[in-house]
Amino acid sequence: MWELDRFVDEVEQVRHALGLERDSFVLYGQSWGGILAIEYALAHPDPLKGFVISNMMSDAPAYNAYAQDVLKPTMDQDALSEIEALEATGEIENPRYMELLNEHHYVHHVLRMPVEDWPNPVQRAFAAINPGIYVSMQGPSELGISQDSKLAQWSRFDDLSSIEVPALVIGARYDTMDPAHMEKMAEPLPLGRYLYCPEGSHLAMYDDQRRYFSGLVDFLRGL
Repeated sequence: MWELDRFVDEVEQVRHALGLERDSFVLYGQSWGGILAIEYALAHPDPLKGFVISNMMSDAPAYNAYAQDVLKPTMDQDALSEIEALEATGEIENPRYMELLNEHHYVHHVLRMPVEDWPNPVQRAFAAINPGIYVSMQGPSELGISQDSKLAQWSRFDDLSSIEVPALVIGARYDTMDPAHMEKMAEPLPLGRYLYCPEGSHLAMYDDQRRYFSGLVDFLRGL
């Protein structure tokens, strides 16, 4: 059941149910939602007034390369080895796995503040992740997309030029996603803009909040 076409269709059903049309429909997608926003814009461009891709690259292999070549070498290598060993044995629900991720990855690249200080919406989101769907789409790793997952070969960079509605791409310096790649994404989009958050990570709406929302609101008002 968990296929991209199904998720795109669900968004379209919600749009119909809410009665949203081109004068009132801006689609915002963050992280995995950025993949979904791109897929929706390619499948259903007509109802869109604009769309936002927040903290998501448009190419899964490029994301894996960034994780492998840039993010992993900066980590504590003993911790990385233990993380990868737990992933290899499928122990991603082991408390030790999350302990290692929190200390050596999340607070540096997901949300740059102590985990105990993460805002309530973030705490609730992480607590409610459905591993059955998550692992099917991305795989068990938090440090890249697994080669046997459904998104392993997903790539839409070359298709961005066909999306002719106003688009905002948001990247951040400390993100799990390559900010240089996200800046390049705005170039082929005919009406694309790029917003860079130099203090932000994957959840830049929290750790570079003023700059993030200033740019987002400016984009929306421009529509």
